[in-house]
Amino acid sequence: MTDQLKSEERLAGLYQQEHQSPWLDNLRRGWITSGELDQWVASGIRGLTSNPAIFQKAIEGSDDYDPQFRQLIRDGVAVRQAYWDLVTSDIEGALQALAPVYEQSNGVDGFVSVEVDPGLARDTTRTTTDARALHELINAPNLMVKIPGTKEGLPSIRTMIGEGRSINVTLIFSVNRYIEVMESYIAGLEDAVSSGQKDLSSIASVASFFISRTDTEVDRRLEEIGTHGALALRGKTAVAQAQVAYQRFLETFSGPRWEALSAQGAQVQRPLWASTSTKNPAYSETLYVDELIGPNTVNTMPDNTIEAFVAKGSVARTIDSDPAGAQATLEAVSNEGVDLEAVAETLEEEGVASFVKSFDELIASLTDKADSLL
Repeated sequence: MTDQLKSEERLAGLYQQEHQSPWLDNLRRGWITSGELDQWVASGIRGLTSNPAIFQKAIEGSDDYDPQFRQLIRDGVAVRQAYWDLVTSDIEGALQALAPVYEQSNGVDGFVSVEVDPGLARDTTRTTTDARALHELINAPNLMVKIPGTKEGLPSIRTMIGEGRSINVTLIFSVNRYIEVMESYIAGLEDAVSSGQKDLSSIASVASFFISRTDTEVDRRLEEIGTHGALALRGKTAVAQAQVAYQRFLETFSGPRWEALSAQGAQVQRPLWASTSTKNPAYSETLYVDELIGPNTVNTMPDNTIEAFVAKGSVARTIDSDPAGAQATLEAVSNEGVDLEAVAETLEEEGVASFVKSFDELIASLTDKADSLL
């Protein structure tokens, strides 16, 4: 369908026309208290994601959190626990704002995601314990706990799904790992059935496939190679990889194994396109939205990307417009000498390290603030 929508209709049009759910990849307390988050929802936002970097920016960049933090410290709450209390307050406010979407969509959208301690990304047991504790602490049907899609995270994902808990699998950088993530989800649903759960409809999951960081790393390697063919492929890998991943999604959520679960109300684990703001100013601000639109997908966008899409994006199905071409692009990149599995490993390490750094820096900043209050 050709995009003929007015700008104010464009965000809602993603879902109404192409059955893609736009989510907001940001959160700050001022949005909750001012009603701005409610306005985002009214404009078409159908879910929200957060991560340690988002909370670092929100808490350090505003005095909105100071009254609560001050009271927590004066009540003798440890700094790390105070951090989680601040986060929990924001998440609960966002959950309330998105609750109507959750109800109207029968539990498909309206989710708010909060991440386990990023320092646990290589620890299966503690990730599982942390994810379970967050679900029980916040205890809302539209909460999704984020678990990294690392090798160590895969068993945690299966366990949590098997317990009937909704999970956002984050930091996915390769098609092969994405396939493993989908297997963990389906195996978890089968575990839920084995444990006696009859209705699977309340279990939801998204698989967060990171986009822009892939182009940043692949483009760097292509520029090091420096051939005409390599340079001509810059800015093409991330979209192609996501489009190939979508084909794996369609294949996985079909056939007898899936149909048996679907008959018991199981939802597909939708691919969620994350890291969709362009890092290279030479690329369109809406590149990673315009080229990844299609049914049963989510695109979580920071507010500046949403604003750019509303202003000049296009609403048209693109995710499976040329599957063969997408596969050919990945093969061309590999033939130029870029090892995409090595790229994924690098990005996973960097992604985990980045979230750990944000978390540690925020705890240090809060510790300094707490010391000044005592």
